[in-house]
Amino acid sequence: MLAPLANWNNTPTRQSILDFVAAVTTPGSPDFVPPEERIATFDNDGTLWCEKPMYIQFGYILREMAQVAAENSELRAKLPWKAAREKDFRWFGGAITKHYQGDDTDFRIFLDGVLSMAKNRPVEQVESAARAFIENEHHPELGIRYQDCVYQPMVELLGYLADNGFTNYIVSGGGRDFMRGFAQQLYNIPRDRVLGSTVAYRYMEDENSVRIVQQPELDVIDDGPGKPLQIWNVIGRRPVLAAGNSNGDIEMLKFAQSNGGKFLNLLLLHDDDQREYAYREGAEQALTLAAERQWLIISMKSDFRQIFKTKE
Repeated sequence: MLAPLANWNNTPTRQSILDFVAAVTTPGSPDFVPPEERIATFDNDGTLWCEKPMYIQFGYILREMAQVAAENSELRAKLPWKAAREKDFRWFGGAITKHYQGDDTDFRIFLDGVLSMAKNRPVEQVESAARAFIENEHHPELGIRYQDCVYQPMVELLGYLADNGFTNYIVSGGGRDFMRGFAQQLYNIPRDRVLGSTVAYRYMEDENSVRIVQQPELDVIDDGPGKPLQIWNVIGRRPVLAAGNSNGDIEMLKFAQSNGGKFLNLLLLHDDDQREYAYREGAEQALTLAAERQWLIISMKSDFRQIFKTKE
């Protein structure tokens, strides 16, 4: 039988995780947490899988935007369609980095483009297309399929927590309909435990079918302060463990820390430019708070024995 967290190096970080789980799951421990209260919330992009040179969902959106621009000459010179046609991954990734640094100029341009394509799209169609995309398309720089861009040590952590009575949730700024297409397959997290950003929906029926379809209007932005709101709205409990990697996860981590009992906050630091990427942009505030509030910083370079399951 493999030891828990087999693809983690034997560092103080790994030991802190093991100690925390032991403390909250051992009956009679002063820090014991009943199983129904063992809630763990995980950001997705940059926490469970790669987010560079842009979010994987952006790759899916980029392909669809390029198709739209190919059919509409008026859009070809306009952002974000221009960036999509030119496969300018850095522009899309930079839009999010700037967003987490307080500049939403490019993010609003991107969001307007996304919403323009959402009208009357059946939700099941979005999910199946997302699943096919991550199963078949390849990361533009790593050369592996998107479904293989998950961090194997984090998948092991999810499994270890589940084995110890935790209920894991994804709480991401990414699209909920997109992530529902693969959450069970990649993370063993069922679709009803996926919290993400959503557009508005509309009920439609005709003689042949009844459908829920997307609408080109925002409903929920599951990022920053939106994450604790969604956690409370959907789960109804504060997490005792929360994991993120960027400034957009700060409020979720603070929400877990203020649960009144034992907690563990994890902040994934991208510092391995050989096996993945090394960057701090978009995580500056989170890293400062981690040092001040004793959140556990996971170094991908030092703590991960292997990053991806199928490459290295």
